[in-house]
Amino acid sequence: MVRAESVHKRFGRHQVLKGITLEVARGEVMCLLGPSGSGKSTFLRCINHLEKINSGRLSVDGELVGYRQVGARLHELRESEVARKRAEIGMVFQHFNLFPHMTAIENVTCAPIRVKGIAREQARAMGVDLLDRVGLAEKLDAYPAQLSGGQQQRVAIARALAMEPKLMLFDEPTSALDPELVGEVLDVMKELARGGMTMLVVTHEMGFAREVADQLVFMDGGVVVESGVPREVLANPQHERTQAFLSKVL
Repeated sequence: MVRAESVHKRFGRHQVLKGITLEVARGEVMCLLGPSGSGKSTFLRCINHLEKINSGRLSVDGELVGYRQVGARLHELRESEVARKRAEIGMVFQHFNLFPHMTAIENVTCAPIRVKGIAREQARAMGVDLLDRVGLAEKLDAYPAQLSGGQQQRVAIARALAMEPKLMLFDEPTSALDPELVGEVLDVMKELARGGMTMLVVTHEMGFAREVADQLVFMDGGVVVESGVPREVLANPQHERTQAFLSKVL
């Protein structure tokens, strides 16, 4: 589903990604670990072309991200084409980014109605089902300010799912939550994983990585330092840098 080949990204002179190569199979869950500034979030944003890579190749479901290849050359897609492709990739951010003036059901149904042209009644029925799926059936008409952080994040997940994505990206989805609210969001993500959703998750939740992920990737300084089966990497990290990081968070 996702293939990165020697992906580089820089901001000015600052090299953030220094040749990321990895693959995520369809239906697989990959967790990305690493210290702040290691490039995890930037890599996630490159996957849906919120950030443009400087070199390398990045593809989702067999198609290049943000570009079309003609012969040996890559041509950047028009923004409308990028937006259409981006709609196939759900993204859940650290901060919930809900529209504050819209209710939970309006947040969930806005994009299907406006972007996909789905009839309002059909979109509402789907939105009700999705909010029920994330345990918020009784909060349809609540505004974000009336919801806890965990509930807002679950609305954000439902909103991403409303576009029927083929891939879900989670950028530290629980890091802004109070500790007692983390579990309710992770439970929704576990259910998604059990349903076969392909997921890339930037997280510091080691229990979730151990239990749910198929692959665990440790990044530092813009490179993949170590990767493998989560239980093996967490129990017996091979690289000194991974050992030092895990000794602080486990």
